[in-house]
Amino acid sequence: MRQRGADDMPGAAPMPFADLDIGVFARRDDPGDHLIRELQRTRARVRHVWPMPEQISVDYDLIFCEFCPDLPKRLPWLPGLPSAALILVLPVGVPLDLGVLHLCAPHAVVHMPVTPDAVLSALAIARSHFLYERRLRSRIDKLDDNLRTMRSVERAKAILIETKKLSEQDAYHFLRRTAMERRVSIGALAAMIVDSQELLG
Repeated sequence: MRQRGADDMPGAAPMPFADLDIGVFARRDDPGDHLIRELQRTRARVRHVWPMPEQISVDYDLIFCEFCPDLPKRLPWLPGLPSAALILVLPVGVPLDLGVLHLCAPHAVVHMPVTPDAVLSALAIARSHFLYERRLRSRIDKLDDNLRTMRSVERAKAILIETKKLSEQDAYHFLRRTAMERRVSIGALAAMIVDSQELLG
């Protein structure tokens, strides 16, 4: 009985991975060829690279990478945020080092030889986790920006209170009014006031 592949999915809905660039860093043996064929059935743009380069390119949306003991050294974003969704490919008979696996921080793992369902599941999970992490990072960055702005505003208010003898409320109104007149944000104006004060000592 033939295994179900990506082309056999019920209905005629477009493939959800068709616009992805996928890099496959794995041996081109029978299991590797089978993995590549299953990925090609998703209509994604699939590129195979072997032997394993010293540094894995990040010019992909998603990377299938064969597990090896020195893999963390080959992932250019480590330590740091991943530049692409990473799926580790575990060949048959290769000992698994859980410490190395942890350092790689993959979004999903597949075991060779792959099945169509395993490939599709790994694609969906890895892509979903990667996009979720990116949304979280964007929210964290915005919160960090807001916190820096609040600190600048508080420092600028303190400077205005001391130099212009204003109340805290009047200092804030001064910042708001001046920012509107200069068509800049309150945060940008506050940063300028703080920088000027630090420059003048």
